[in-house]
Amino acid sequence: MDRLKDKVAIITGAGRGMGQSHARAFVSEGCKVVITDRNVEAGEALAAELGESAVFVEQDVTDLAGWATVVETAQSRFSGVDILVNNAGILGAMANTQDLTESDYLAVCAVNQHSVFYGMKAVLPALVARGGGAIVNISSIAGMVANYGFPSLAYVASKFAVRGMTKATAMEYGKHNIRVNSVHPGFIQTPMMVEATDEVGGEALAQIPLGRIADPREVSNLVLFLASDESSYITGAEHLVDAGMLAH
Repeated sequence: MDRLKDKVAIITGAGRGMGQSHARAFVSEGCKVVITDRNVEAGEALAAELGESAVFVEQDVTDLAGWATVVETAQSRFSGVDILVNNAGILGAMANTQDLTESDYLAVCAVNQHSVFYGMKAVLPALVARGGGAIVNISSIAGMVANYGFPSLAYVASKFAVRGMTKATAMEYGKHNIRVNSVHPGFIQTPMMVEATDEVGGEALAQIPLGRIADPREVSNLVLFLASDESSYITGAEHLVDAGMLAH
């Protein structure tokens, strides 16, 4: 119950899916959480559910200026920042490379890639001032291999970028006792996955050695570990939560 006691976290895209699960897990372990999302109704509902340990901030993660408000809220409401979980992401248009429009490509990269940079840029000064901290960037198995079931150069490019930015920042800020890791989920039972596949399993199950879709909490358990002091000697690494999909 106290794995994140006295810690303050910012979690983006927390209105639903994995982000929502991360926020619940963090609060259950004693963390104070700033949850952000573009979906005001969902974000406010979650903050109400979590009570005094959480505050909601409406955020477009692709707006660098808006990140200052998020960090200021964490500092004014909870007196600092210890953890950043860059969770917000979109799947975007599913199209072969020659059919992918410039606007669709840029939209995916803005949310999945650029916002991770913006988040780290905004939060790092606070972590340095705090004497250390943890950043967990949510990538995907698509950040490890290109062929994962859906055609989308933009999604794959953005998720590979998250993996690289994670390593670069870990190398730069290790001297400040700041750890930066990426998490690479496979098929997780979230609204985004259902919207993409129109299924709860079906053909997707044939690709999964464990033969089932993951519950978001199974990802949250890893994110919680990486955010906690239990992972104090782990940084610059990618962590798969894919039920063995990439084991072959």
